[in-house]
Amino acid sequence: MKTKIHAIDPKYLKQLSILTPWRTVAACLMDWGVIAAAIAVSSHLSHPLVYLGAIMIIAGRMHALGVLMHEVAHYRFLKRHRFLAELLGDIFVAWPIMATVDGYRHNHLAHHRHTNTDSDPDWMVKKGTAQFSFPQRLSFGIVNLLGYIFAINTVRDLRRILRQLSETTKPTKAYTGLRIVFYLAILSIVAVTGSWIGLLLYWVVPFMTFLFMFQHVRSVAEHFGSMDYDHELSSTRTVKPYFWERWFFAPHNVNYHLEHHLCPAVPFYNLTKLHRMLLADDLYRERAHITRGYSTGLVKECFFPSGITGPAIRS
Repeated sequence: MKTKIHAIDPKYLKQLSILTPWRTVAACLMDWGVIAAAIAVSSHLSHPLVYLGAIMIIAGRMHALGVLMHEVAHYRFLKRHRFLAELLGDIFVAWPIMATVDGYRHNHLAHHRHTNTDSDPDWMVKKGTAQFSFPQRLSFGIVNLLGYIFAINTVRDLRRILRQLSETTKPTKAYTGLRIVFYLAILSIVAVTGSWIGLLLYWVVPFMTFLFMFQHVRSVAEHFGSMDYDHELSSTRTVKPYFWERWFFAPHNVNYHLEHHLCPAVPFYNLTKLHRMLLADDLYRERAHITRGYSTGLVKECFFPSGITGPAIRS
């Protein structure tokens, strides 16, 4: 049952739900621009620490592309041209990170319909696993993150994702053929330009390491660690990130996860306004699970929960 939020003005909510496609396009262009700049700077300076920073930044923007895929999956890009929206979403945000809009949609919309229940596919593949059981020892959490740095946990997560997709999605031959053509075109460009080392260093490495680490942290933040699953407002977490955290764990306002669950029709660029509107509601202020910082509040809730006095941790 949906929680009644009296502060939600239907007319204002309708305004917040109006799509502004150019903002999604601008966000996508920014992501790709940052990726290109990181590659250029690292290639020019050829320093190990600069390279480490570059792959972290690239992985953060890959994460951002995944968030834009999430927007397209919710039909929050183009209102009247869904086929075009999905095609552009696949080419520019989903296929580059080895995903598909439709495959993601099948899983994610089921998550929205059955959040934190046995019918929630996201919940069921994580429930009871060591990496999603909290509170847990800090040493285990650190080792788990290191498992992503060395790509061990990435391989595990990829196998889980592929298994889920094989059970829920049946792409057409035409779609599969188009996707194969896309990857062959990319590989052809790489072959002609002799950029195999660049592809490995600046795409495969960040994809197999930091991208999945960032996604894991966000996945934990959204529904795990000191949560009260008996109430809608306290079973999903919104995080108020520090500036640097936005680049890695919370691109494109994805940190407003509770707001997104309450009003999924609101696109990412209006979630901050939605959050401010919800703060006018007494029930929301009392029960909403709001945490300050992925590296501070979330760590406390997941590894040191004894200091928590209520469902919401605020700055």
